[in-house]
Amino acid sequence: MAKTRESLIVASKVKAYIKSKKMMTSSDSLEALSEKVYGMLDAAITRTKANRRSTVKAQDL
Repeated sequence: MAKTRESLIVASKVKAYIKSKKMMTSSDSLEALSEKVYGMLDAAITRTKANRRSTVKAQDL
């Protein structure tokens, strides 16, 4: 069984935004979005380390 990670998004805010666009949110889309955020952060951290810094900046994203 796969270990799920803690969500990095505010589900109610995401659902409200999607609803404001006259769309609905599926139950698995929130987990997928959080996984995308993890991926973006991991890539930014890799870039930060490659540039010999310890602070993740907007340019790393």
